[in-house]
Amino acid sequence: MQYRKLGNTELDVSLICLGTMTWGEQNTQAQAFAQMDYALERGVNFWDTAEMYPVPPRAATQGRTEEIIGAWFAKTGRRRQVVLATKVTGRGDQNTGMAHVRDGPRLTRSQIFAAVEDSLSRLQTDYIDLYQVHWPERRTNFFGNLGYRHFDDDGVAIGETLQALGDLVQQGKVRYIGVSNETPWGVMEYLRLAERGGLPAIVSIQNPYNLLNRTFEVGLAEMAIRERVGLLAYSPLGFGVLSGKYLNGARPEGARLTLFDRFTRYLGESVVAATRAYVDLATAHGLDPAQMALAFVNSRQFTTANIIGATDMEQLRSNIDSINLSLSKDVLDGINAIHRRYSNPAP
Repeated sequence: MQYRKLGNTELDVSLICLGTMTWGEQNTQAQAFAQMDYALERGVNFWDTAEMYPVPPRAATQGRTEEIIGAWFAKTGRRRQVVLATKVTGRGDQNTGMAHVRDGPRLTRSQIFAAVEDSLSRLQTDYIDLYQVHWPERRTNFFGNLGYRHFDDDGVAIGETLQALGDLVQQGKVRYIGVSNETPWGVMEYLRLAERGGLPAIVSIQNPYNLLNRTFEVGLAEMAIRERVGLLAYSPLGFGVLSGKYLNGARPEGARLTLFDRFTRYLGESVVAATRAYVDLATAHGLDPAQMALAFVNSRQFTTANIIGATDMEQLRSNIDSINLSLSKDVLDGINAIHRRYSNPAP
């Protein structure tokens, strides 16, 4: 396994991060336990979850993923071997299906404090290594939205959110803080307010990044490096699309895009064309398409960790094995040629 520093902290986190959002929905507790056992054996010490998981979000299952992780900690006693990241749910009217979380979640001080106590209880731990804001309070572009429209009512100010997070760090319930689904302006505002107010600086940003969506490179990649707010890349396989398993109209039984219709941005015509080109490139070089896609994310200078998610052990083993793949110049040139032809078809 390879390790990188989490922002400007002393923490070494594995380049492969274990994603968990299927646990409690597509995966049973026993399957999740097996994944955690295997990942830790392979040197994966960084795990990411969220209070709203599993996905898709439902009142009946909300918090179940954290409960499964907590049960594993209680059974194994291995909490101290894991760098644990979780998230507080963003503004409820910014994402459908969130009304069941605190009757409509907001990033106020009181709600953040309530959220962290609930997460600590479910996770059966007394601290969280990395506590992240799942998506912004203000109305802006994330989850594939394009065509920025400005709203004067930004809701709860970032300053209130940051102060609450800083107090949690002061109390020892949270070690470090991060953001997710953020924009360049949002990152800089968090950093500006932290410096001005003597508050903790964010150390990470968790945004989508994959061969079908390289928009992170436009405004955030330089910031991630210069400000030491490293990328925790989610959806590195575009919900499994870059494995090629959905090509030719295939809908494998039990696969995420077969079961759920909320991820339509990975099913467009240009996405299919780009995916076919990437799969053909991998095949021409004798590579597994999924491993090639993951290795590309691994190789980026601004990547702190690549968040993989698997629903079976074969996928998990293959995804972790991507750490051993170094892409040749010919492969990288081929990837960039395809990217120029199909630029960010799934933003």
